[in-house]
Amino acid sequence: MPPLQSKYFQLPMSPAQPLPSQKPIHNPKTPCPLLRLELRDLSSDGARTFLTFINAAIVLQEAIDGIFRYLYTENCHVPTTRSVTLVLRSMPGVAYTTAKDLDNDHKEIHFSTDYIEGIAKERKEKEMLGVIRHEMVHCFQWDAEGSAPGGLIEGIADWVRLKSDLVPPHWKQEANGDWDAGYQHTGYFLEYLEETYGEGSVVSVNEKLSKKKYEEHAFWRDLFGKEVLTLWKEYGKKLEEEAEAKGEALNSNKAAEKEVGVDHEPKTDLSLKDLNDGGTPDVLR
Repeated sequence: MPPLQSKYFQLPMSPAQPLPSQKPIHNPKTPCPLLRLELRDLSSDGARTFLTFINAAIVLQEAIDGIFRYLYTENCHVPTTRSVTLVLRSMPGVAYTTAKDLDNDHKEIHFSTDYIEGIAKERKEKEMLGVIRHEMVHCFQWDAEGSAPGGLIEGIADWVRLKSDLVPPHWKQEANGDWDAGYQHTGYFLEYLEETYGEGSVVSVNEKLSKKKYEEHAFWRDLFGKEVLTLWKEYGKKLEEEAEAKGEALNSNKAAEKEVGVDHEPKTDLSLKDLNDGGTPDVLR
């Protein structure tokens, strides 16, 4: 009788119970497309950093929920995006979003592991969340059948990032140049429209991009009753007025300090004679 052959089986583990803190806070009214994560090089420092800070299953769905919190209402037309694949790979730049070859309902977000590796340690998590939020907007926003200005599309994405409190430290409000320069430049302009013309203004911009080709004159007049260049000038004037007000407040504070005798120069309790005698000044703050 031949010897018995040993057989080895890997027994299934009992399913792990998810921690309450890891449960995504999901709005049931927002879409739940198929979400995928693809890592081209698991050994790269950028990929390891991403996996250390980011739970992709939670973060990707939270990004979608955030987009629909700010960019859509129950009455809006919603894009039919069916899947989103986040691809981490070595490449120049930061990130970009594209449609898969299958059809336009399947999106890919490509995120540079080289860029991730170079983010300052104290900003790694928030910066990655901000980039993902921006790129996810491109998976779920309208573009007037491809005719909308690219700067407006990028501005809407950064406006959502702004509303999500994922602003990087280098962003600033400015009204020089063109209104559709894109990114935070246009994002802050959209926030001005939201504050000036009421909550839901940017929702209306995105919704109007779902209906027909973009025609600048009619587009902005229908929404706000003015040409976009007029709105841009008004935005610039507001920033100038705010800057002047800050300058006046600063000058007023300095004048008040001078009036009450506040002196920011350090004083010493020694006379010139004391110093000549070899004394050590005791600086009074």
